[in-house]
Amino acid sequence: MQALLKMNRQSPLLLSLISVVLGLVVGAIFMLIAGYNPITAYGALFASAFLDPFDIGETLRQTAPLLLTGLAVALAFRTGLFNIGVEGQVIVGSLAAVIVGTKMSLPYGLHAFVAVLAGALAGALWAYIPGLLKAKRGVHEVITTIMMNFIALSLANVLIREWLAGGSDKTERISENASIRVDWLSSLFANSRINLSVFIALLIALFMYFLLWRTTYGYEMRSVGLNKYAAQYAGINVNRNIVMSMMISGSFAGIAGASEVLGTFEYLAIQESFTGLGFDGIAVALLGANTVIGTIFSAFLFGALTYGGGAMQFEAGVPFEVVRVVFAAIILFVAANISSIIGKALGLDKRGDKDA
Repeated sequence: MQALLKMNRQSPLLLSLISVVLGLVVGAIFMLIAGYNPITAYGALFASAFLDPFDIGETLRQTAPLLLTGLAVALAFRTGLFNIGVEGQVIVGSLAAVIVGTKMSLPYGLHAFVAVLAGALAGALWAYIPGLLKAKRGVHEVITTIMMNFIALSLANVLIREWLAGGSDKTERISENASIRVDWLSSLFANSRINLSVFIALLIALFMYFLLWRTTYGYEMRSVGLNKYAAQYAGINVNRNIVMSMMISGSFAGIAGASEVLGTFEYLAIQESFTGLGFDGIAVALLGANTVIGTIFSAFLFGALTYGGGAMQFEAGVPFEVVRVVFAAIILFVAANISSIIGKALGLDKRGDKDA
């Protein structure tokens, strides 16, 4: 795990592009083996994601929650934590948002703000438990966050069936006052489902940059991530920083869940499996080298692949699972640091001698 954290701190953004290209090549090879035309498939994928205003709006809508979960994972990485529990924090965030959206009555605007805030608070509190266990008991966060994912999924399903939906499989729609979908923005992109979550995600990205690189507290958090023993020797409260890092990371994930409920679906249904947003956030953060700018571009790429993958399925007949193969291949190449080897061979990575 420490090796993975170290590799991602060292992964330059330019060389991450090599991993993307290699991932697409692996996907093309799978398509050729299965008898599909990769040029037709990729053409349909990228054309559907970028060429039409409606599709651009849908791509941006798909990008927003991926950016939020990617930032959640990246912040945890930067502070020395591996937050696998983003998926569960997304679920509790969406649950809190739908409770506020359906059970409360507030004025337009304020209702949406409170619902988003509730999602952030729920995600932060859900992440507080593994953060506290890590700080006080030394329990590895990978174990606790994975278990918290399953608890979140089951808890949400029980509450929906027994309380929120009254025996049905989905809740009622949220109040219009709690929606973050606005007409002017949707009309700008041919009535797509794009909503304010795009701007919320960008504000969170700006907040994360300011927090980690422009404040003393952010410096302490990054110091704990680099070497907690040295940080402790320097007088930094390591345990407090671990807990706070997990809570801030969880709040980002909670906002991602809230934005999906308040801007896209406007209700919450019983889930048989995870949404996948949290796990895709790990890939987004890895490809973005855990930087804010890198995560923004990485989320946009994954958003385009996810949305365009549907068109690839309908227009070229290629199963959507091929897109998941591309995702997995990109993660594999980033984690294996293959791009660094190729970068050194091409003269793009100048750190080889020093790192060796």
